[in-house]
Amino acid sequence: MTIELQTADTTAVREALAAQTIELPSWAFGNSGTRFKVFAQPGVPRDPYEKVADAAQVHKYTGAAPRVSLHIPWDLVDDFADLRSYAEGLGVQLGAINSNVFQDDDYMLGSLCHPDAKVRRKAVDAHLKCIEVMHETGSQDLKIWLADGLNYPGQDNLRARQDRLAEGLSEIYAALGPHQRIILEYKFFEPSFYSTDIPDWGTSLLHCMALGEQAMVVLDTGHHAPGTNIEFIVAQLLRVGRLGAFDFNSRFYADDDLMVGAADPFQLFRIMNEIVDADALRPDSGVNFMLDQCHNIEPKIPAQIRSVMNVQEATAKALIVDRAALHEAQQASDVLGAHSVIMDAYNTDVRPMLADLRREHGLDPHPVGAYAASGYAERIVAERVGGAQAGWGA
Repeated sequence: MTIELQTADTTAVREALAAQTIELPSWAFGNSGTRFKVFAQPGVPRDPYEKVADAAQVHKYTGAAPRVSLHIPWDLVDDFADLRSYAEGLGVQLGAINSNVFQDDDYMLGSLCHPDAKVRRKAVDAHLKCIEVMHETGSQDLKIWLADGLNYPGQDNLRARQDRLAEGLSEIYAALGPHQRIILEYKFFEPSFYSTDIPDWGTSLLHCMALGEQAMVVLDTGHHAPGTNIEFIVAQLLRVGRLGAFDFNSRFYADDDLMVGAADPFQLFRIMNEIVDADALRPDSGVNFMLDQCHNIEPKIPAQIRSVMNVQEATAKALIVDRAALHEAQQASDVLGAHSVIMDAYNTDVRPMLADLRREHGLDPHPVGAYAASGYAERIVAERVGGAQAGWGA
């Protein structure tokens, strides 16, 4: 199907796509795997500098990935000002700071929700350290995901854990600078199986509303039960102005962390349709579009490139939805007509338009092929010999 748009509409679509940015996760470039095995690949980064260098390759070939999220303490360095300068020299910036309070033995029974005040103090201090890193990197978002929860009924008091969570978040929130935010993530299960302390968007939203205007919900597309209508959650959070960020990935069963759009590209389109409909694609909307994926069996840099392209394609399709025709059909209760408008946009091949847009901005129209031909992959395999490869827990 060809795109049939007026010239003015085409220009608006292209401008919106050119302005779209997608933040990359530093950990996507390290070794990862399943709970059975972490798989090593040749050329994997050995430190945060090499992670940033690999992320810069994604931006180089897509033009749409100018920020890199860091994970603390995985990405601790002696001089964050130097890492920031290094990133900017490669044409990217350091983005959200992700806290890790789930891999220390002390956190076996929780972090901010732990029954022991000493452990809770340690968890709060870890987040305060993250805010210090934010000051040094220029980051605006502190992304908090907690593995806190219970495996057995009666293991701990459910209400008391929520009180502890609120207390810890309040202290962290009070340490934020005027232009910094907490973006609070949720996950309906895992690693705890009976009860998760932030299991859903409603729990995250309640805590964010109690904290204040600098607290927003972050939605991970893989953190929901099967069949959950994620675009409904997106619409609700946009409606109350509390959608701070996405963690884009894809899933078949649980938190699979597969490439975004791989399992259900139609779902990704439906999500982006809500974003476009609410005019939340604008760079100043306050919604940060991010990837949160692990590449266990596929090469990491081209997988990130492909993921960025998948988001761009879903966004382009959402942008060409005929809003006037859709509104008319909805007001007329024309069920089939409204559905046809949505499906016409989804079934449109937007790849030629995106290829043309890349050419206009001096990029190769085929980013994955351009990266493969660059020789970068072969060079890092040859150069990155020795040292410890980055990966889960490193």
